Amino acid sequence: MDTRTPMGSMVFTVMAVLAQMELEIKRERITDSVAKQRAPGEDLGGRRPTFTDSQIRNALRLIEDGEPATQVARDLGMSRATLYRRIRELPVPSV
Repeated sequence: MDTRTPMGSMVFTVMAVLAQMELEIKRERITDSVAKQRAPGEDLGGRRPTFTDSQIRNALRLIEDGEPATQVARDLGMSRATLYRRIRELPVPSV
């Protein structure tokens, strides 16, 4: 297709407009789908937690008993930052 001619330029423009419309329709569908799943609180996917709260509490006990956090995290197969984040996210036990 020669875009230097009026006919080629028009065809190119029409194709570009159709591609843009298709992209916007797809984006709208995705946005609607996510909104429908969020409304009732459905799961949106993502990585599942690999470790239970009990495992994180045990790791915290090890750290409190003097084990280096880096070693505890390495033994669990996670980064130290992830371990600290999971410790912060632990629910407070009700007494």
